[in-house]
Amino acid sequence: MKILISPAKSLDYDRNVPTPETSIPQFIEEADYLAKKLGKFSAGKFEKMMHISKDLGELNFQRYQAWERPTALNENVKPAATVFTGEVYRGLAIETFTEDELKKAQEDLRILSGLYGMLKPLDLMYPYRLEMGTKWAVTPKKTNLYKFWGDKIADALNDEMQEGEFIVNLASNEYFKVVNKKKIKAEIITPTFKDLKGDTYKTIMMYAKNARGAMAKQIIQEGIKTIDEIKTLNIDGYQYSESMSEGNEFVFIR
Repeated sequence: MKILISPAKSLDYDRNVPTPETSIPQFIEEADYLAKKLGKFSAGKFEKMMHISKDLGELNFQRYQAWERPTALNENVKPAATVFTGEVYRGLAIETFTEDELKKAQEDLRILSGLYGMLKPLDLMYPYRLEMGTKWAVTPKKTNLYKFWGDKIADALNDEMQEGEFIVNLASNEYFKVVNKKKIKAEIITPTFKDLKGDTYKTIMMYAKNARGAMAKQIIQEGIKTIDEIKTLNIDGYQYSESMSEGNEFVFIR
């Protein structure tokens, strides 16, 4: 199985989570190409294109000016899943993984990324900001990042998966859109999480993001292997609702 999650905007390179191994991003050439194009932008251009503050515009200007291919550990290059923060990664809690669980995560967990395309959790990553939905014409023909990545992510997933495996999509719509579903040969399961508010179940984004990470964690730590086993999970009180689920959209409620 492959579990897909989104990256986070916030990063913490002061964290040090010991890992049994590191790896080089599969799409390092593409990341290098994009980063070098972004290295020609001004801080003001980043502000406008990414809708961020002046300080963040300056930070990302400095980052892309100092871009280095992530091929060796140093203070600016660390394993991806250990430096992303935010609700998904609080739920994932990578710091609680054993060495064997980290190796399992390396096999099964994938992080979709605007700059790197798709990352394994222990892939080395230089800090960046580039959301998949950013309005940026990379080239005259590749007028956004979805067109830039094209079928590369779907092809990579197909290459990694064996017959009978399936995908658990815990990524946001913005990021999962980069995966060409028509090309994916495996079954795709998309869990969603809803809380009872009054007499209606609603998605509360902060809780849902945390639950996505927590589900990825449980699948890895509990050795979940089948779609039916996913339905039995209790994710911080969220439980599968057969009546609310439809097709491969699995609704978990609490």
